[in-house]
Amino acid sequence: MATFTNQATLTYNGQAVNSNTVTGQMISPLTMTKTTLDDVYATGDTITYVVSLVNDGSTTYDDLTLTDNLGSSEVGGEEMSYPLSYVPNSIRYFINGVLQSAPTVSPEEPLTVTGISVPAGGNTMLIYETEVTAAAPLTAGSVITNTVTLTGDELSCTLEAEATVRVERGPELRIVKSLFPAVVPENGQLTYSFLIQNYGNEAAEEDAGVSVSDLFDPILEDITVELDGQPLYVTTDYTYNQTTGQLNTVPGMITVPAATYAQDTATGDWIVTPGEVTLTVQGTVSGCSNA
Repeated sequence: MATFTNQATLTYNGQAVNSNTVTGQMISPLTMTKTTLDDVYATGDTITYVVSLVNDGSTTYDDLTLTDNLGSSEVGGEEMSYPLSYVPNSIRYFINGVLQSAPTVSPEEPLTVTGISVPAGGNTMLIYETEVTAAAPLTAGSVITNTVTLTGDELSCTLEAEATVRVERGPELRIVKSLFPAVVPENGQLTYSFLIQNYGNEAAEEDAGVSVSDLFDPILEDITVELDGQPLYVTTDYTYNQTTGQLNTVPGMITVPAATYAQDTATGDWIVTPGEVTLTVQGTVSGCSNA
């Protein structure tokens, strides 16, 4: 729908008088909307988009071209960064609800779909999938807004529609366990280290209830437990059953800071530096392994 204004001028005896301004609207019989089946995203996720074309007119539109910018933006002043990439062969093309042969899709970014038709008094629907790339922003509050445009010789105006998804908020934790030394004599000292990393955009606070559990085999005696070099205390911070070798930290005692993000200005990719803490447990090896 386009809005237009118009004003007339009356001249007489060397004078000019302007009329009032009138406003009108030009309505296209063809309309386009874009929606998504997904509200939030994280790196590597698949997002499904639906583009609907409705023709209220009496003329069929043929050979239309749909272009999706995949949420692109400029980086480094010249290069384009694409937070989304089209999933090959994922497009589905419906006319009046009937599945058609897939239209031609350009393999290059941005996504371009050609040869689209919309029947008179009918509708066309395109459904396709995209994958969230490393160029997608991950800081809390970030969004991806991607825009589609529809062009064609039979269209007097370019149609445009957009859809927005927001980044998933919250911690994203991973844990890596290591031991030193790898070979230990009976009744020797053994240290387990647990590196806890947070790739999410929010810290894992006390209410997240983070807890580490482990069943040590062989069992450790006379253990000491530290978090980032600071001593932890039995009962207050953890429990340990010296008969079974079961260790449990108190839920919520461990907190992990949020990740930090920096964008590579050359590629547009986001570099993630996880927040992290290290839990260490040291003790004396007791007896033989049950394995």
